[in-house]
Formats: sequence, structure tokens, C-alpha cells
Amino acid sequence: MSVSHGLPDGSQSLQILSMEKLVKRDATPQQSFDFGVAVPEGFVFSNDGKYLFGSSYYTGVSNIFRYEVATGEIEAVSNTEVGFFRPIPMDDGSLIVFRYTQDGLRPARIDPRPLEDANAIEFLGNLIVKKHPLVREWQVGSAADIPLEEMITYRGKYEPVRSMRLEQTYPIIQGFENDVAVGLHARFSDPIFLNSLDMDLSYSPDNDEDVHAYAKYQYLGFTVEAKYNYADFYDLFGPTEVSLKGHSLELQYQRALIFDEPRRLDLDVSATYFGDLERLPYAQEIDAVADEIYAVQARLDYTNVHSSLGKVDDEKGIKWNLVTGTSEVDGEYYPYVFGAFDFGIALPLDHSSIWLRTAAGTLSGDRDDPFGNFFFGGFGNNWIDHQSVKRYRDHFRFPGFDIDDFGGQSFVRPMLEWNLPPYRFRKLGTPSIYVAHARPALFTSALITNPDKSDLKNEIYNVGAQVDFQLYVMSNYQMTLSVGYAVGFDNSDNNDEFMLSLKIMGRD
Repeated sequence: MSVSHGLPDGSQSLQILSMEKLVKRDATPQQSFDFGVAVPEGFVFSNDGKYLFGSSYYTGVSNIFRYEVATGEIEAVSNTEVGFFRPIPMDDGSLIVFRYTQDGLRPARIDPRPLEDANAIEFLGNLIVKKHPLVREWQVGSAADIPLEEMITYRGKYEPVRSMRLEQTYPIIQGFENDVAVGLHARFSDPIFLNSLDMDLSYSPDNDEDVHAYAKYQYLGFTVEAKYNYADFYDLFGPTEVSLKGHSLELQYQRALIFDEPRRLDLDVSATYFGDLERLPYAQEIDAVADEIYAVQARLDYTNVHSSLGKVDDEKGIKWNLVTGTSEVDGEYYPYVFGAFDFGIALPLDHSSIWLRTAAGTLSGDRDDPFGNFFFGGFGNNWIDHQSVKRYRDHFRFPGFDIDDFGGQSFVRPMLEWNLPPYRFRKLGTPSIYVAHARPALFTSALITNPDKSDLKNEIYNVGAQVDFQLYVMSNYQMTLSVGYAVGFDNSDNNDEFMLSLKIMGRD
């Protein structure tokens, strides 16, 4: 077996190990070649076992090298300008290599003949050192010279909770039922961030519920969240509101059951108590008075998606989620289950894909009670936002209609989405803020509520488009300006919806 071996001082070498000895826990190399500080990458045996072929930046560019097992001699077999990677020996003696281009890695075939003129490129840093030897003294020194033992102030068991300290505090502005609240945010955490506590306290003088409080404690996979007349900054900008009169307490546990990127399966389990509500917790336009609500929920999210170099979105793969739970309201129970399954394929066009996104669910309980229905409608984006850009993919969004415009105890929602190739801007903006690309998408959906009840069955449809402009601020911070439009069709009338949203400082 061939391996690339690196030491703490940065030196790299190519080594050949005996499989028979490895089984006996003996990792002594049979042969070794020193590559200095250049990492030997992807070395594989030729079909006859005489040579090893691999790549290394030994000359400053990733060239292909041939290592002769019998003699230990190494020779360059390429002298490329931009880089060859991951050689694959063929039966005729040639090599398939991946050639670096401006469009990504492309396969190529080369004849691995030894070369004598693969000289090292000129490194600008090395030229500066030769011209100005003074820079040799501009070094920070060795980490071994730091007196670590003298700097230790405590030895003992680390206790995350007792180690918590005030991390930051700043004034905040929030929105609550069309009113403005002002207050203070504080965050506490331990030095290695094993647990944290976020707290908000604000006051809105023009509202009867003038005090707003929020606290969120996190420790590893556990979260405890408490709200009192919850207010939110993003409620100040747009139609979607999450602020909620009343109080609640939630205990949540999250864990990754599978973490093998890009394949991942996450579990999310929660138990929540609500008190003194005047609307549904998850449907802002639906009035529902309830003194107390007890809810439990479990959710599984699976993703296994792939994308090519230069991607702007997921390009192929599958995603699915499954949610089940129940709510108890004044002695009545409302069990539910819903989920989604997405399947995407890449198209021959650069970074373009077709996705079939399906969702379905059912809920039991009193049909005339708001708690016994799902509700749908709207893009869901605010003018200033911080959540996912493509909110129309969510279970209960349906662009072209008002938020929570339609309801039902069961539903089926298929969606066909085409992510078009992105348009990349060469020069749009200034160095401090510029637009990198625009990614357009077209979608059409159908929503069937109560499909099992012919007298209550309802069908609506929509056609829409959304374009997301990727902005960079100060070359590092990302923003996304989204523009969307959708037309909705039902049995009686046609509707339309326009969406404009700026997602600040964040990724999807």
C-alpha cells in the first residue's frame, strides 16, 4: 500500500507499506521518498506493479510523478502550466489525468514519459527574500518557545455551566403586532461554546402587551426556549410575522443519526407548552383562542444531494422529511403526520436541474376547529429577511395566494421546479459591494386539500418564477436579493403575488 505521510514540522514523504506487516500492526515503511514540504497526492500502482503514479506540487505546479518501486527513483512525467491530478493507469501504459481548467477539472490522456526539464516555477516570495534578505528576520518565532506551563492558571475538571460569562450585549428593535418595541439583547456562553444562553427583553409602549421576553439555552443537542409575548425584528419588514401573544416553553433535542456528507439524517424531537394564545402558533392569519396547548413532535430530515464545481444550488439527489406529532387543546387531541420527498436530476446545461418536490399530510380532529386544519399560501419571504431564500419550497407555502388563504385536514402538493443556468456578472457594482450572479428558477404547483372527501375537496394551482441575485459586501459577507412573481388559479378566480426580499448576512 502507498501512503502520503506528513510530520508536524511540515515535511512530506511517499511511503510503501507491507499489507502483511500492517495486519500485525507494523507500519514500518519498506521504501520512502522525501517530497520536502510538497504533499504527494493520489499515488496509485501501475497495472504491472512496477511504478507508482501520483501528483505533487514539488515544482510549484501539480505535476504527475512516477516512482519506481524497485529502485526508489522518482521522475516527473508531466510539465503542465496549470495542474494535473489523480492519475489513472491504463492498460496501454498511458495515464488518464484530471486537467485543471477555468471550467473545472476535465479528463485528459498523457504519455508518462520521464522528463528532465520540469523545473520549479519562480515563487515571488522567494525572489523577495533574495532581493531583500532583511525579511528573513520578520518571523514570529517557534511555537515551541512559548512558555505554556507558566501560562496555565487552572487545572481541574471543566464545568461548562459554571464557566459561562457575559459574551455580548447590545440594544435591539423588534416588531410585535404592527408596533415597534425597543430593548436589550444579552448572550452568555462558556469559553469553548459547549453551552450558551441568549436573552431578549423589550418594551412596546403602544401595545397592551407591552413587555416582551425571550430566552434560549443550548447545551450540546438540547435546547430550552421560553417566550412571553414574543417579538421579532423581522416582523418590522413585510407580510410574514412570527411574533405571538401569550407565553410558551419548549424543550428540544436534536441529533444527527447519519453524518456522512453529503448523506445526512437528522432527528428533531420537541415538547412544547403554549398559554393564553389568540391565534394558531404556526398560522399567523388564523384566530384561535386557547388557554393551554400541549404539543409533542418528532421530525426526521434526510438529504443526499450533489452539485458540480461552481454550483449555485443543489443539482441532483434526494431529500425527504417526515414529521409526526399531536396537540392537546382543552381536552381535544389533534394528531398529525406530514412530510415531503424531493428528487432532482442534473441537466446537460451548466448548473441547471429539474426537481420534483412533493408533500402530503393528514390531521385528525374537529374539522370546524382551526386546530384541526393545515393552512397554506404566500411566498413567505419578508422584505428584509434572514431565513431560506427559496421559501416557496416549504410544505405550507403556496405563492399566488395570500398567507394562510387555504386550509384542509389533509393535503397533497406536487411541485415541478426548473433551476435555470445562473448568469454570472463580470462587473456589476463596486469592490465594496457587487453582484456575483443571478440564479433564476421556474416552478408550478398543485395543491389538493381534503382529497379523501369529495364534498370538501379543493384544488388550486400556481405558476411562478423567482430570481435570486447573490451580493457580496466587503468581499466576504453575503446577501441575497430575491424577486418573485406567481399567479394562482382556483375554481372561482385568478390571483397573483409579487415578492421582493433581501436576505442579510447569511447563506441558505
